[in-house]
Amino acid sequence: MKKIAGLLIIGCLLGLTTKAQHEHHMMQDTSAGKRKADTGMQHMNMDMDMEEMGGEMDQPMSMSHAYSRNLPMNRNGSGTGWLPDASPMYGYMFHANKWMYMLHGNIFPRYNNQDFTKQGSRGDEKLDAPNWVMLMGQRGVGKNGLFHFNIMSSLDAAIGGGAGYPLLFQSGEAYKGKPIVDRQHPHDLFSELSVSYAHALSGKADVFAYIGYPGEPALGPVAFMHRPSALSNPDAPISHHWVDATHVAFGVATVGWRFGKVKLEGSSFTGREPDEHRYDFDKPRFDSRSARFSYNPDRHWALQVSHASIRSPELLHPDEDINRTTASAEYSKTTKEGNRVNATAVWGMNKTAHHNGEHAVLVEGAWSRKRLTLHTRYEWVQKSTEELALDETRYGHDVLFPVHAWTAGFNYDLLKFGQTRLAGGSQFTFYKTGEKLNSLYGKTPLALELYIRLYPGLMKMKM
Repeated sequence: MKKIAGLLIIGCLLGLTTKAQHEHHMMQDTSAGKRKADTGMQHMNMDMDMEEMGGEMDQPMSMSHAYSRNLPMNRNGSGTGWLPDASPMYGYMFHANKWMYMLHGNIFPRYNNQDFTKQGSRGDEKLDAPNWVMLMGQRGVGKNGLFHFNIMSSLDAAIGGGAGYPLLFQSGEAYKGKPIVDRQHPHDLFSELSVSYAHALSGKADVFAYIGYPGEPALGPVAFMHRPSALSNPDAPISHHWVDATHVAFGVATVGWRFGKVKLEGSSFTGREPDEHRYDFDKPRFDSRSARFSYNPDRHWALQVSHASIRSPELLHPDEDINRTTASAEYSKTTKEGNRVNATAVWGMNKTAHHNGEHAVLVEGAWSRKRLTLHTRYEWVQKSTEELALDETRYGHDVLFPVHAWTAGFNYDLLKFGQTRLAGGSQFTFYKTGEKLNSLYGKTPLALELYIRLYPGLMKMKM
């Protein structure tokens, strides 16, 4: 069944790819005036730095930002979050009547061994395939309006099982009444079903409303699977539940206002994280609040700070609320030689009543040229006795263990069929923590992953 499910994912993606490419070619044959009439959307801002043009532009054809008719599509992140305007876009774009659509995703069939050198007792190995596919569409409404929807889906649970895939020092959510530790939980079949409406007050100002069930509130940076700096890495960060775990919340309502380079937004959402039943829809509660300030000083940077009061996020600790604060900076640049550099730095803190704050820092980057991508990630996270499901009588109550994780890897495109790419890749992760945990994890456990990656190619426009 797992193999069949995996083939179904690939088949669906390739099927949609064929249709997308057909529609994309039809779009290119249509005049610019007709495209504007059909979509009711303004073309993206094309003020590229001259040294970055180099014959081709890593820019979509004529789809605007999801929440503004006056911003480029490249700024789209996850939920309502912003990426830099210079971010590369990977996907398939096509037209249908007055609508414009984009399809993108990532599939990583792999061998994953989280304790390759067999230093401890908590590592595991597995054949799995982290995956997600997202379809987004939008159309103009009148002269100033814009309607948009997102559908994001994953077959993580069908392929990898309910307990998720091995990942040392990862924590968060529960399965069969026990906390998921040293594994990354699978994502729900539907990770986002959202709609939004944006209205342009002027060329510099917009207001928008976003509703998701599930969806992503205004909290944290763009979620890891949508960051260009993380696209080549199949693993979730072990700081995931410090910065961007709310990207799947069953019940989200967000309102926002943009003026020029800044954006203010606030959300009401469900604080409880998804349960172990990955094919249903959890109860919407709208019991948590968040606010985010975003600032893109120029086309290469996206900055944000955010804070949330999250009600009862963990099923196994229903009386425990969390205050989460994050700050991040994302950078993107394409040189005239065609080198693409993407980087992200994030800080996050979880604070519960009567406990010390738990901090996390993440720095990741990716460098791409032609068919090769090199990627890296460093994390420092404070994991508590509770987070790692340790025996408190032995390790102490409310003790924080500093965890360091450094990943280095590569992807290399092996095959190209149409707009789709098939790459081979590998990565190593070195872990380090305090001596107290050496008997469980080893002194410096090493993880090894070998994988292939199926993904859409870079969207380009001829100058």
